[in-house]
Amino acid sequence: MKTYMAKKGEIAAKWHVVDLADKVLGRAATRIARILMGKHRPEYTPHVDTGDFVIVLNAAKVKLTGSAKPTERLYRRYSGYPGGQKVETLEELLAKNPEKVVHEAIRRMLPKTKLGRAMVKKLKVYPGTEHPHQAQQPEALEL
Repeated sequence: MKTYMAKKGEIAAKWHVVDLADKVLGRAATRIARILMGKHRPEYTPHVDTGDFVIVLNAAKVKLTGSAKPTERLYRRYSGYPGGQKVETLEELLAKNPEKVVHEAIRRMLPKTKLGRAMVKKLKVYPGTEHPHQAQQPEALEL
């Protein structure tokens, strides 16, 4: 018996909606990353993007656990210029841009390849309950 390998374009992607209100960020991020990679499907193939689209709602209401305090966890970015490093704490970023915190947590769990960059494009994160993807008929996913 031969091993089944999915081909590009052979798998139709579904849309899933995840509500993160009062959910733990790390646990939710791992489950969402698995869906984006396609590991929840029996026809998963490592070198083909078999994942689904994921819409994340209520990113502002996510719960954080762990030993690192929100004032100690740092998010860094660098412009490439001397003195161009910007550092923000988790607390500041949650107040200003909560969807960035959720997006980065999920993105960092995906592969660091071309395929991983294609997977992260299928992730849509919103701070509240409103989203513009009603036409895609997304199905609710309980984490």
